[in-house]
Amino acid sequence: MNRPILASIHTEAFQHNLNRVRELAPESKIWAVIKSRAYGHTFEAALNGLASTDGFALLNMQNAARLREQGWQGRILLLEGLFHEDELALAEKLSCDLVVHCEAQVEWLEKYSSHKPFNVFLKMNTGMNRLGFKPDAYRTAFHRLHAIGCKMHHMTHFANADQVDRLPTVGSQVELFDDAIKGLDAPTSLANSAAILWHRNALGDWVRPGIMLYGASPTGLYSDIKNAHLRAVMQLQSEIIDIQELQKGDRVGYGGRFEAPEAMRIGIVACGYADGYPRHAKDGTPVWVDDGNKGEGVICPIAGRVSMDMLSVDLRNAPNANIGSVVELWGDRVAVDDVAQMSDTIGYELLCALAPRVPVIVK
Repeated sequence: MNRPILASIHTEAFQHNLNRVRELAPESKIWAVIKSRAYGHTFEAALNGLASTDGFALLNMQNAARLREQGWQGRILLLEGLFHEDELALAEKLSCDLVVHCEAQVEWLEKYSSHKPFNVFLKMNTGMNRLGFKPDAYRTAFHRLHAIGCKMHHMTHFANADQVDRLPTVGSQVELFDDAIKGLDAPTSLANSAAILWHRNALGDWVRPGIMLYGASPTGLYSDIKNAHLRAVMQLQSEIIDIQELQKGDRVGYGGRFEAPEAMRIGIVACGYADGYPRHAKDGTPVWVDDGNKGEGVICPIAGRVSMDMLSVDLRNAPNANIGSVVELWGDRVAVDDVAQMSDTIGYELLCALAPRVPVIVK
């Protein structure tokens, strides 16, 4: 029998979250961001659950080719553009839209001889200081690309849409962006997940939702999206594979971090950091345990350090749990953001870090 850990990807939750984006940004088209294997959810599941999107945004040509091989005929945006000049022919063959963010990419397009114009999303650096042209160089790049027949779009990225009053603010970035594109008529793309949720005056003609499509929070705090009516797409489950009966003072796991305050039961769960569960999860990190009471379960805390293949759970809240009881590590009952918060990271990292050895089923 196989080890009981399993990640289930719920495609109806994908569709639900995409519908929420359309409700929040009804006048915008949607680039569904599926970089990093669709945030760990697999391209196959994303293509199935997000098929009604206006386009997919991803990182490299290999993934674009994979989408085409799986039958996607809609638009594909390369979020970092081309990495090498020799990718232009394949980008044309695959009908990819290109982000252009630097002088070298402009030069490659100028030298490329083709009768088919590219859709270009020219990226402006409005304060993120990661990729893009500064506003004073942006207009020149725009005119050069427009002159060779590229179908132009304006694009920028917000640094702090998930935070209040952190510089640069969304407002200051939008102001800089709007000033720089005056007189340059072209569609715009501004909003990431955080802006879609909290800055709906800064959306643009194309929005780029990422983490919200997967049912997690841009801030890393589930409480911030609790009322956004999003649904978790990934459910990571395993089972209790052993029960340990402890006496007061007994310690659990490597380093003996957890000390039993009284006689108690500890459940050993088949999930560890080699599966992608965070090694730095603190005592008290929540998991859901089936207590054997008509399929109902309860939240129980982790007790002791996560090891490579196992973790330990305090079962005092689940007196009926036993070997074989189902445990949800994150999903509908335990928000991945809550696990991440107890591990000093963010839900993005946990979803993307799901290990290849974990079986994945698409529902």
